[in-house]
Amino acid sequence: MITREQVIEQLSRVLDGHRVRDVMIRDHNVSLTIALLPGVEHDKSKLEDVVQSEVKKLGLGEAHIRFRELTEYELSDRAGGNPQAAGRQGLDNMQARRQAEIAQEGGYSLLSEASKTKFIAVASGKGGVGKSTVTVNLAAALARQGKKVGIMDADIYGFSVPDMMGIDKRPDIVNNRVIPVERFGVKVISMGFFVEDNSPIIWRGPMLGKMLRNFFQEVEWGEIDYMLLDLPPGTGDVALDVHQMIPSSKEIIVTTPHATAAFVAARAGAMARQTNHDILGVVENMAYYACPGCGRQDYVFGRGGGAKLAEELHTEILAQIPLGAPDNHPSEPDYSPSVYKADSEVGRMYEEVASRVITACES
Repeated sequence: MITREQVIEQLSRVLDGHRVRDVMIRDHNVSLTIALLPGVEHDKSKLEDVVQSEVKKLGLGEAHIRFRELTEYELSDRAGGNPQAAGRQGLDNMQARRQAEIAQEGGYSLLSEASKTKFIAVASGKGGVGKSTVTVNLAAALARQGKKVGIMDADIYGFSVPDMMGIDKRPDIVNNRVIPVERFGVKVISMGFFVEDNSPIIWRGPMLGKMLRNFFQEVEWGEIDYMLLDLPPGTGDVALDVHQMIPSSKEIIVTTPHATAAFVAARAGAMARQTNHDILGVVENMAYYACPGCGRQDYVFGRGGGAKLAEELHTEILAQIPLGAPDNHPSEPDYSPSVYKADSEVGRMYEEVASRVITACES
């Protein structure tokens, strides 16, 4: 006779961290509860199919299934007092399974063990400091130096990369895989491609995490040397998800010279340190205004913020980018509002940053 312990043991092997509760066997059928990991999107119909299949392997009939979330106490007990570790273990299992499915479908996952991609997260403490500008120009500079580059616009509430790069088309879907849009030799994916008329995104944390995982696993990136992630400002859910998903990523912190901006940016750097991520350096954006006529430099937002931040984070300043905008004209075939040409003064600065990033990542 099949016991409840046998049912629990059989199902626990395939449920990726979810727990089996309230098992009752009667008249050759079984009723049970699946306690789900919180904060993760679940395909309940798929879980039901798995449970029914496993129950039949034991020689039982139909399974009557209820679902609920694991309580904080159950999570803490399961992880030795660490609920976050329990949730992380379940997420790891789900990602590993999806990677195997992608490989079977003939696709390529950036998160697979075979991937050689180097991840660089571009972060800031607050908005408006030019983090996305740094991301798109560094990506273009890396591509000009012969690297295969991608941008993941992970600033899901404040997506701006497509507009900044002058992208006016959307990704194609081939064999149920999203093909990123390519511009300036850089493959790009962004929430902006999937939103109509610049509508606001009104989502809670779990939905943001799901979209981010889709960017990693449902997009056909191909082989990428460098993947730049334009993080949302601050240390919220998306930034934490990125740090958990790609523990080997490195980070660039963007600030302005203003003391308050640098003070807030230090939190983003501290988050990188606390999650064991290397900081490549600091980019001080809007460092000064260069008069086009006389060349005089005016320090509109003060001085010293970037140097102080670099010192606090025990890293270096990669560049001090002046205040301004590219001298691009809409009639040009490669027009974009925010990407500097390689032969411009600021373009050469980004070339130097790209060279320093390559040296740091490949030496």
